[in-house]
Amino acid sequence: MKTRDDILAYLASLGATPVTTDHVAVFHVGEGEGIKDEIPGAHTKNLFLKDAKGRIWLISAKDDTVIDLKRLHTVIGSARLSFGTAELMVEILGVTPGSVTALALINDVERRATFVLDKALAEADQVNFHPLTNTATTTLTQADFRKFLASLKITPLVVDFPALSLDESAFQR
Repeated sequence: MKTRDDILAYLASLGATPVTTDHVAVFHVGEGEGIKDEIPGAHTKNLFLKDAKGRIWLISAKDDTVIDLKRLHTVIGSARLSFGTAELMVEILGVTPGSVTALALINDVERRATFVLDKALAEADQVNFHPLTNTATTTLTQADFRKFLASLKITPLVVDFPALSLDESAFQR
């Protein structure tokens, strides 16, 4: 499995110019409030989910986005969703709880996870993700994040989460 140094080197090999800020360990969105103030760009929350049919889902959303897990399956075409186990997360993404990140898709060599991206993140100029560890945050331009996904041949399912309360067709394939 790739490490922080590996992902940063990989991003640089793509011509990306990530900026990484070290900080105390952050295990969930609410803990990082003071840290986020010092780091520009859209901050994220990331959910590692498994549906009732065994399909794996990684969702990256803007940190303040409300995600209705009870309805989400009807939008993304999954069976009912629940959180994946820590063991499965390590097996597929190579990270532990608290370190879930879209950058961990580099470790999913079998492409078992379907990536769902919040429309707000897809449109942000800069996005922030843990670099495979929750003791740092890496800022990427949107163009660099797209280069990363393209290099892995991943096309995200983009969902407009705030619009879900209005219209269940608020997604793009």
